[in-house]
Amino acid sequence: MLGFHKTELCSFATTATTATTATTATTATTATTSTSPVQRENPIKYIRNIGIVAHVDAGKTTTTEQMLYNSGALRHAGNVDHGDTVTDFLPMERQRGITIQSAAITFNWPKRDDHDLNTRPHIINLIDTPGHIDFRFEVERCMPILDGAVCVIDGVEGVEAHTERVWSSAREFKIPRFVFVNKLDREGASYKKSIQDIGLKLGGMPLVCQIPWWEGDALKGVVDVITGRIVSLAGTTDSPEQLSEIAVNDVIKNEIERARERLIELLCEKDDELLELWTDHGKDLPSELIKKSIRRVLSNGDASLVPVFAGSSLKNVGVVPLLNAVNDYLPSPLDRPELEVSNGKKTQPLGQILQPPQISNKHKQPHVESLASVFKVVNDSRRGMLTWVRVYHGILKKNTPLWNANLQGFERPLNIMQISASQNVEVPYLAPGQIGALTGLKTARTGDTLMAMSSNKAPPPELSHIQVRPLEIPPAVAFIVLDVSSPTGAKNLETALENASREDPSLRWFKDEKTEQYTLSGMGALHLEVARDRLENHYKVEALWGKIVVDYKESVSIQTPPTRGFFDKTVAGNTGIAACTAVIEPLESHHTDALPRSSYIERDGNVIRVQFPGEDHPFDVDATRQHLINGVIAALARGPRRASPVYRCLVTLTYDGETDYFGTASGAHLSGAARKAVKDALAAAQQQNGIILLEPVMRVTIACPETAAGAIQHDLHSARGGQVLEIRDMQDSSSSTNPMGDGSTEININDIYAPPDSYDFQKSLRETRKGRLRMLQITAQVPLAEVLEYDGVLRSKTSGHHSLTMALDTFERVTGSREKALL
Repeated sequence: MLGFHKTELCSFATTATTATTATTATTATTATTSTSPVQRENPIKYIRNIGIVAHVDAGKTTTTEQMLYNSGALRHAGNVDHGDTVTDFLPMERQRGITIQSAAITFNWPKRDDHDLNTRPHIINLIDTPGHIDFRFEVERCMPILDGAVCVIDGVEGVEAHTERVWSSAREFKIPRFVFVNKLDREGASYKKSIQDIGLKLGGMPLVCQIPWWEGDALKGVVDVITGRIVSLAGTTDSPEQLSEIAVNDVIKNEIERARERLIELLCEKDDELLELWTDHGKDLPSELIKKSIRRVLSNGDASLVPVFAGSSLKNVGVVPLLNAVNDYLPSPLDRPELEVSNGKKTQPLGQILQPPQISNKHKQPHVESLASVFKVVNDSRRGMLTWVRVYHGILKKNTPLWNANLQGFERPLNIMQISASQNVEVPYLAPGQIGALTGLKTARTGDTLMAMSSNKAPPPELSHIQVRPLEIPPAVAFIVLDVSSPTGAKNLETALENASREDPSLRWFKDEKTEQYTLSGMGALHLEVARDRLENHYKVEALWGKIVVDYKESVSIQTPPTRGFFDKTVAGNTGIAACTAVIEPLESHHTDALPRSSYIERDGNVIRVQFPGEDHPFDVDATRQHLINGVIAALARGPRRASPVYRCLVTLTYDGETDYFGTASGAHLSGAARKAVKDALAAAQQQNGIILLEPVMRVTIACPETAAGAIQHDLHSARGGQVLEIRDMQDSSSSTNPMGDGSTEININDIYAPPDSYDFQKSLRETRKGRLRMLQITAQVPLAEVLEYDGVLRSKTSGHHSLTMALDTFERVTGSREKALL
């Protein structure tokens, strides 16, 4: 069962409609006087749109399951090892024990039994995201719609490589966030080292809000630094009644006092309001004032202070206070800065675009009643394509035509649902700030912007191209070839591939018309393995699969001469003539710096610009430009040397009305002319040996025992053509750098407060840690071709005691014997 029932959803949406007339998700309307203030407040303030992010195996899914269980949404918490989790509902997720697709869950906190009738429960829209680097794009596309995030780290491993990358992405979008140190029940867990890692690797000063309570070698519970009370105890439901009579011992009490003083000191450095209160109250500051200060400090999203919480999700220790922290410290949609949207050539605040100056002769023009952003599309076996949206303005109702600003057309959703992974509840509409899924949309893709208009007419030009954070898709690094044996099989495969690319835009595919083979490209080996599994088991595709190989790119090393493309063919029964001229040159950073942003587009690593000499044109310039760009994109999909995608090129296309315009021509003719011009220019470059090959080079991070580090370094450098960049002792926290590379403040380890592990009186734990393997972290740049199946090699060298993560670092030219081997 969902924790958020249909009647409650309807009630919430109705209240939202009343409270938010002529209100955006960034504007609050709060009653100033009321006999029942809670009922008159804007309900948006009780929404929390949060993400669970972390490195793979840190315990994100287990944490989510326990949140659902404690909220009453589940009768029992699922277990990753047992394969019965709610959020990891795909068969391959349960088989591998990893999160592949992001899953959105809606529930209430606190439970209705846990709050009085005068307090409204918060509505938490929670997204459990993947931790594996191959699915980083799945995380990136969810980031913009979050108002807050909980970063889960493994108390044994500390802050790992992918955690740093995701944290950096959250910093880019200024998402308020805090850290939950998980797995403190495990042997070798170190709360102290985890806190130091947060400061040294994430670039923010840790704000210790909780301290774990140990009894012998077991994690007994969690103590709150602000109140000095036990807030979670192993084997209980963590209700206040159960915990009120339990007192902490003197050793922990003294540590709590030190932690509280340091917490207040750090907050006063950032929050002038608390500093003034501290001068009045001293160290006896009321707990509520400290909590409000933490909320204020977190609100700007710079993560200069990072609240830290403790627990073990598997044992359900610390999860209830973690949920309370979500309500207390993370912002509602009303607390976030106003949304910035792209509108043609400009980026403006949403309110400024939707509320233009009132002009009497325009009052009858259609206006935007609601606006939402698509952040995920998934094919459900029962309901077809589900389009996940975040509403930013107005009330999004079912059966209302929605204008897709990316595709420039209307679609009509059949139903709207609140979803808990594979379970769902239909609702009549979504209020501002809410997250839900639409059914019935035929073409919407991730990254699209949807608008409901006051009439069924298309929006006026000043509104028709609004985009909420247009999607940036990283280049593919690996691909696999498919064959089918029949026309029916080909049709089914193309439908499945199209749906799969709608679900995940980082999956690309194309068909070779000569060989009739299909190529599917993705972000890595695991990414493509998952795509294959979904195509075979969900879409029931029957195909012959090749081997996963590296997706090399082609580029030009010289500037091509102007090459004219002339297209004079009958297309779909329509005759027409079109022509244009193309020049292709290597793309350098100074090109985009010198060009106005509105004069070009970036697509698949290339920059395309279209020029129209002269002033008065006898054709539609915008429509012509789009058709010509489509032709360029098609031509760049396959290069002349080995049919690989063309990358890092600046393509300048010239369409002269005096020489290239032969009367009205269809879009197919314009695209055909551009495609031919670019193809011929690439062929001319090939004849002059001006086509080079590029290969993906990965930034590889390997954690391994010290005894195996030497052999791995030698293998990376000598046998695989890699370059070792850094070797770091994972237990050494004596030095500080700024690994974020984004201007965040460098943290000195001596300034970090961290409670001693087990308070230095658990001798057995100290002895256990002395016997642990000394682990080193090796960071290197290595061509993907050399490490595509490197995990198996590492397993033999480390006896399985290792971890491996890879992320695309750059593309470099292939030379020498390695280049000859590819031809």
